[in-house]
Amino acid sequence: MPFTVATWNINSVRLREALVLKLLQQETPDILCLQECKSPVDKIPVEAFHGLGYTHMVARGQKGYNGVAILAKQPLQDVGSTDFASLGHARHVSARLDNGVTIHNHYVPAGGDTPDREQNEKFGQKLDYLTELRDAFHQDKPQKSILVGDLNIAPLDHDVWDHKKMLKVVSHTPIEVDHLKAAQDAGAWQDVTRKDIPDGKLYSWWSYRARDWDAADKGRRLDHIWATSDIAGAAHSSRIMRDARGWDKPSDHAPVFATFDL
Repeated sequence: MPFTVATWNINSVRLREALVLKLLQQETPDILCLQECKSPVDKIPVEAFHGLGYTHMVARGQKGYNGVAILAKQPLQDVGSTDFASLGHARHVSARLDNGVTIHNHYVPAGGDTPDREQNEKFGQKLDYLTELRDAFHQDKPQKSILVGDLNIAPLDHDVWDHKKMLKVVSHTPIEVDHLKAAQDAGAWQDVTRKDIPDGKLYSWWSYRARDWDAADKGRRLDHIWATSDIAGAAHSSRIMRDARGWDKPSDHAPVFATFDL
């Protein structure tokens, strides 16, 4: 049976509960993975989601920061989380579907403003997170898995509005791209979005600082859907829902979708 996965950095699930409900009503993905929920798990507004048929959830949360959740219409088995880089943050959670597919939801550290781990502790934490992710994939090669989330890196030249201008900007520096690629290669992950949409500029994030984000269009593709090579061929219909960035009081991220025929 085909199922559609969506991933969205919601930037507070309680503040933007109405936007989550709007997405679920309009797009009806089978699974919605949220990042930056900024909520303890017991404060996530699940009753409203239940009313739309999303009666299953696995999540990790903390007050005011980070937080990841997987919402679904179908049963989910909580298969754990890992505190990559030992940050004590709620940045990863995983769940298994009845068809045996495991979904990993990640919120990789943003990394601060200065791309130098000696001057900026947050940048070092980001690189350490990705290094431990790489090592985990080397140790336990993932199979029949989907990895989604705000990975906070736009890896390709055409994933940013201006490649040359962004080379020294956190999220597109060569060292970050190399660390992300090493993790991707270690798990033999395929970038489903770029498999489906290989050409052209493609963004999922636009800064709040832009007065007119749509006209300026200085975006970055920070949000990703990957699949292991054994199921990547079943993925199709990838898209980024740019319109959601223009909703009332929006997240600065747009939802990303892919469908899997499994």
